[in-house]
Amino acid sequence: MAATILIADDDPVQRRLIENMVQRSGYQALAVETGDAAVAHLTSDAEPRIDAVVLDLVMPGLDGMGVLAKLREAGIVVPVIVQTAHGGIDNVVSAMRAGAHDFVVKPVGLERLQVSLRNALTASALKGELQRIRHAREGRLTFADIITRSPAMDATLRMAEKAANASIPVLIEGESGVGKELVARAIHGSSERATKPFVAVNCGAIPDNLVESILFGHEKGAFTGATERHTGKFVEASGGTLFLDEVSELPQAAQVKLLRALQEGEVEAVGGRKPVRVDVRIISATNRNLLERVKQGHFREDLFYRLHVLPLTVPPLRNRREDVPHLLRHFLARFCAEENRSGASVSAEAMAALTAFSWPGNVRQLENAVYRAVVISDTGALGTADFPLLANAAEAALMPSPALALDMPAELRPMQPAMIEQDIPIAPAAPGAMLNLLTADGETRPLEEIETEVIRFAIAHYRGQMSEVARRLKIGRSTLYRKLEAMDDRPTEPATGD
Repeated sequence: MAATILIADDDPVQRRLIENMVQRSGYQALAVETGDAAVAHLTSDAEPRIDAVVLDLVMPGLDGMGVLAKLREAGIVVPVIVQTAHGGIDNVVSAMRAGAHDFVVKPVGLERLQVSLRNALTASALKGELQRIRHAREGRLTFADIITRSPAMDATLRMAEKAANASIPVLIEGESGVGKELVARAIHGSSERATKPFVAVNCGAIPDNLVESILFGHEKGAFTGATERHTGKFVEASGGTLFLDEVSELPQAAQVKLLRALQEGEVEAVGGRKPVRVDVRIISATNRNLLERVKQGHFREDLFYRLHVLPLTVPPLRNRREDVPHLLRHFLARFCAEENRSGASVSAEAMAALTAFSWPGNVRQLENAVYRAVVISDTGALGTADFPLLANAAEAALMPSPALALDMPAELRPMQPAMIEQDIPIAPAAPGAMLNLLTADGETRPLEEIETEVIRFAIAHYRGQMSEVARRLKIGRSTLYRKLEAMDDRPTEPATGD
């Protein structure tokens, strides 16, 4: 989902004109006629979230200056671009003092509005990133700091907010890179323990022989190399939250002691003589099916039920594609600032391709892809060529299922990985090559199946040049990526015959 721009103007002609320019710039437009309607929309939780506002200063009823005052009173932080037919210096100064981000004079040109919107969104994203980093360092991260527009993610966060109001153990499940620790920090930052420590432990990165020492501590001389006393993570987190990341990787011996610590509320250091009372809220996370680990005998069932009191599932990025443009914009603003680059933008073509990409590495992969693009790109506008993973995805799409490949004539079979590595050119289909339109029993093949075969052949024939493929197939590039995504998600049934 692209950024949503709210347009407030009482002139219907100007309103439609701005709406058209906003849409041509690749954003979603939402238009209202009055200042009161703009304020009502911005202050309502039921309405879509607004990323920027184009506001007319002169309107009947509540004018532009009144809207800016109302937003300031309500504590709503959204970049506002004011416009008026009167471009006097007094108006500019007054609007800027009232909190406007930029000022344009009617009639504004498309290029000027595009620059103003891009700068406003970039500044807003950078401000949000700085606030997020500051909150994370101070242990004050809340759910408002999590970037999402996805209904699937909203459902998870609503449940997490309820968990934050109690000390109930939470188990966060989800693939690697979806942001499980971010959700855990938001639960801690929104709870009564927000002023206390948040201690994170990666259970999968600790050697088996050091797990107990790191979690529960050890006394001086308890084992070879123990030259001083260590309190352990449980004691460090006392009064606050202990986050056990990749809890499924804990060895069996440590699982026994962890279960006792949860049951009794006390821990005993290695080599210690008496247990120590601790008040710790446990949040655990795993990217594996913990119940399956229990069935396989790798994880204790009694410990599973202690941790699995309130399970939360963070959906993968491919199931919340609405978040991709917003995450991308925030990462872009941060990395441009860190690398001292001028504000970069992403082309509409690249944005559509990135949104359609499956992101097996989820948010972490998107973040790294943006970082690489910012560092490598020689221009201010990032295109599909700045994201090699898009080309790799196109090559992967060339590979049909084994059943489909066997049914295809040799001339129509796509290039195999070995051919790519050896840079063997693809021979185009012979002039007489035929596309089989019938099944083995003489019935016509489904249109969807034929379309899939044609798209795969076109990608192979034009060597993964997606612009050329889309042009030759006479479809838009974003449509092509959507069809590729549907092909990846579609279950493949083996060909059957008599």
